[in-house]
Amino acid sequence: MSRVCIVFDRLRTEEKMLQKEASELGCECVMRDAKTTQINTDTKAGRDFGDVALERCVSYFRGLHFTACLEFLDVPVINNFAVAGICGNKMFMTARLKKSGVPTPKTYFSFSGEAAAENAKETGYPLVIKPVIGSWGRGVMPIRDGDAMDAILEIRGVTDGPHDRIYYMQEMVKRPPRDIRVITVGGAPVAAMYRRSSGFKTNLALDGEPELCKITGEIGELATRASEAVGGGILGVDMMEDESRGLLVHEVNNTVEFKGIAKVAEQNIPRAMVKFALDLVRK
Repeated sequence: MSRVCIVFDRLRTEEKMLQKEASELGCECVMRDAKTTQINTDTKAGRDFGDVALERCVSYFRGLHFTACLEFLDVPVINNFAVAGICGNKMFMTARLKKSGVPTPKTYFSFSGEAAAENAKETGYPLVIKPVIGSWGRGVMPIRDGDAMDAILEIRGVTDGPHDRIYYMQEMVKRPPRDIRVITVGGAPVAAMYRRSSGFKTNLALDGEPELCKITGEIGELATRASEAVGGGILGVDMMEDESRGLLVHEVNNTVEFKGIAKVAEQNIPRAMVKFALDLVRK
């Protein structure tokens, strides 16, 4: 019997859905809380981590380091360390997408507050500033003028964390009041939704509303290209519909949440994820 390990640090609806599908597919499901798990250089993987692991930690750094430990133990992990590292940092992810020819919003990188202010002055407003590491729309803010830029520089000067010194700014894309989230499994688009919102952000965690989105050839092809650009696996590809340029990929998510999209999707998303994990170890 194949064994699937689900690694988590907060047991959410998604992890319970994955556990249910694994059981219905007839495989043993090992639930592993990363917060209480101890690993050392003499640890043997054995049955503790299954034949394949789905890393589902909310904390990017906890999940990334846990993935490194699992790979040290020769346990296949979805997503692997390289993919998790790229997708967890917006700068790394954007650079990889652009280099692979995936259409993205124009993005500006600066490495000090002074350089960011000069960059914004030369570029012009409005812009969007995002933390290079973060999720659920936290820290994503529109910058509409120099006063707003000055306020952001002041706040970051006070907090002065290592990632506060990396400035990641994007053009303000002219789009409808929605974006598109596509779940890809092994590079193939499985389900898609529109995330509608009357505000600036569309994240479901911030009360964005899910709506079924049919996967057209264009959406599916772009989602596959974005997935391949960052290394594949199980991913959430976020797109915006620019008024003049069409679809732009603005983010690829590693431990993608799917509770919201599962409400409107026609496909069984967690089952597709578990099957992908099982196929990986059966090859």
